[in-house]
Amino acid sequence: MKKKIMLKRRSICYFTLIFVVSLLFIQSNAIGYDITDRFSIGGVLVGAYQHQELSDVAAPDESLGRGAVVFQPELTFKLAERDELFALFGFASGNALNDQVPFQVSPWAASLETDVKNINGRDRDYLLEAWYKHTFDFGENNSLGLTGGIIDATGYLDENVFANDEYTQFMNSAFVNGPSFFLPSYDFGGAAEWEYGAFSLKGVYMNVGKNHPTTGENNSNFYGAQVGYRIKTGIGEGNYRVVVAGTSDDFLDPTGTKREGRLAGILSFDQELGGHFGAWIRFGWQDDAAAIIYEAGYSGGVQTNGTVYGRSGDTIGIGVAYLPGADQPGQPIDSTQVAEIYWRFALHENFALTLDAQYISDDYQPGFGNGPNGFIFGARGVVEF
Repeated sequence: MKKKIMLKRRSICYFTLIFVVSLLFIQSNAIGYDITDRFSIGGVLVGAYQHQELSDVAAPDESLGRGAVVFQPELTFKLAERDELFALFGFASGNALNDQVPFQVSPWAASLETDVKNINGRDRDYLLEAWYKHTFDFGENNSLGLTGGIIDATGYLDENVFANDEYTQFMNSAFVNGPSFFLPSYDFGGAAEWEYGAFSLKGVYMNVGKNHPTTGENNSNFYGAQVGYRIKTGIGEGNYRVVVAGTSDDFLDPTGTKREGRLAGILSFDQELGGHFGAWIRFGWQDDAAAIIYEAGYSGGVQTNGTVYGRSGDTIGIGVAYLPGADQPGQPIDSTQVAEIYWRFALHENFALTLDAQYISDDYQPGFGNGPNGFIFGARGVVEF
């Protein structure tokens, strides 16, 4: 009883903090603050609470609620017109349900308390990104950007207009970046971005300090490339991307006796459908030479904005995902199915409240028993500044 009271008090504190800080930012009526002509501050403050109702789980806590608060301030300094310094910090309290659910996919893809400490085994806390970027301008609609430092591969690869932001869109990791993929975040590397008219070409290299949380401290190299095309038609703008990525031979194989590299490809498309709707898909596949959980991931969904009922700032998103498991020794997952719907209410330019519902089901291979399934209901408040 005492533990439940403490959890309720903590969840109340989460949303009280979000509400109070949101009032302060609402007074400013602006997102982002230009301290000087060259220096600006922005970021997000997010609070969320999730409650699970599970089936086929032999555990006493199949009905459980947890919350978390995330604060991510970012600093931008323009050294010159084409030179930029950027830093992103991440502070978090709580892990929501990520360390409680029995599922393979996380119900919230945010960088939570355990994610912002000892990042990738580097003994670095709270500093998520810190990089320098120079842009070469070759003429109208033709530029090349080069970035180096502590970067996030998901900032360059597998972007998606309707399914890419765990703070303003879907919460489940199946809809943020392809779970069949292995895009690393918050480590040392470089990126190149060439944009020529409607075409774009991006490349990323990263050195990741720790590639497996339980079986070793192996350092690995990551390589990724993306070709993109942006099209504008009478129904709206669309983005079509093809991504290929691989790693060095530093991952255990299914038998645990030797090291293998990882290789994957992904298609990530989003398309506006008139002024009110949009649709997206994300299909990914990966090689099974290394030990993996999913051999592929297929997801898609739709989004509509609130203009259909007179609130242009609101959004409603629906997504479904099917993730077939890898047929490897000792791998229990046969497949995972995920469905999620969210309704984001824009209460102000700076503040929004989202109601979220997820259904997750893990089907196990024969001999591993029944996999868990159930619902996760959540509420999320976000202040953007």
